[in-house]
Amino acid sequence: MTLPLDKVTWKAVVETMQEGLMLVDPGGTIVFVNQAFERLFGYRAAEVVGRNCEIFQCDHCFGVRARGEGKFCALFKDGRVGDVECVFRHKSGKPLHLLKNARVIRDDGGRIVGGVETLVDLSRVVAGEEMIRTLKRRLRKREARPMIAGDPAMLKVLDLAASAADSDAPVVITGESGTGKELLATMLHEESPRADGPFIKVNCAALNENLLESELFGHVKGAFTGAEHKRIGRFEAAHGGSIFLDEIGDLPLETQTKLLRVLQEHEIERVGDHRPIPIDVRVITATHKDLTALIAAGEFREDLYYRINVIPIAIPPLRERPADLPLLVEAAVSATARKTGKEIRGVSAPALEILRAYSWPGNVRELINVIEYAFVVCRGGEIGPEHLPPTLGKGGPGAAAAPSRPPAADLPPAERP
Repeated sequence: MTLPLDKVTWKAVVETMQEGLMLVDPGGTIVFVNQAFERLFGYRAAEVVGRNCEIFQCDHCFGVRARGEGKFCALFKDGRVGDVECVFRHKSGKPLHLLKNARVIRDDGGRIVGGVETLVDLSRVVAGEEMIRTLKRRLRKREARPMIAGDPAMLKVLDLAASAADSDAPVVITGESGTGKELLATMLHEESPRADGPFIKVNCAALNENLLESELFGHVKGAFTGAEHKRIGRFEAAHGGSIFLDEIGDLPLETQTKLLRVLQEHEIERVGDHRPIPIDVRVITATHKDLTALIAAGEFREDLYYRINVIPIAIPPLRERPADLPLLVEAAVSATARKTGKEIRGVSAPALEILRAYSWPGNVRELINVIEYAFVVCRGGEIGPEHLPPTLGKGGPGAAAAPSRPPAADLPPAERP
């Protein structure tokens, strides 16, 4: 007996599929979804038919739009999408990892009349990969830490940071300039479950105040003079990963208000647009300023402070970590020797005593600059007291900025002009 194909409708066939299936028109309006699609996304067909497929926030299509490639959808840009792992949004807001295949549909005249997508659930595969990544992260933590520490005060900081890395809670890192706040923020990201996602750094003090909101949240075309194209902001770019807001104490009050909403609602609005865009971002902030003093002065929002200060980590200054100094000196000498090719094997005992006696107002950054200065002056062997900046012995401000080249008379003959 043959199957009466003329009696079988296409809908009856696709409803037996285990893969999710969606039909859209050329504008991305959803025309049909099958029952497997409903199970995958948590929506009933009646909730999505007639709406634009952008509601599922496919990261592959988002990438096409973010690069300004004209089409809102990767399918209508390329004509097909083959075996692409994508992240969609479930009705609940949770990420949905799917394998996507899609083709455009053409009529007899070759005109595009729509598109069809099939979607396969990758949640088990992703869960397995996440387990492997977790094991690798634990192994990396045991093998080495990215920050050099031997002093009990600094070891305590790194232990807290290692615990904080496994959380998604906001972290605020405080400490004087040059103590390594950005390095610690990088460690928090690289040892976190988000390590495979983006890590976006923003120096709030370095950005133009008038453009800061656009930098953080993006803007739509025509939002302001000069906004000739739509642009995604740093928060959207950090979706699925972490964002590091350095010098958070310099953020203007108006922008603080909008940042507070982002932390509360987990969504942003581009400048010139009112449509909320959900984001999944871990927020790490840092400052060398006293935020409580800024609150008292009316320069920082108290409610924002409590939002970002869930896990506070304070890095002690170098002068309060005496056991770290010889370790940092050794590391700086090794790194500078590799960079310059000079055969300098270390720092003499008298020179190390001068380094120990100094107060290091510029912290680790200043120490690195001092070692680089010594490499310019020292011809080889060990760095002695005569190779250090004179201000160190006088208790002066040291080399908080990159040291200038020593006078020609102080240079070895081979390096004199």
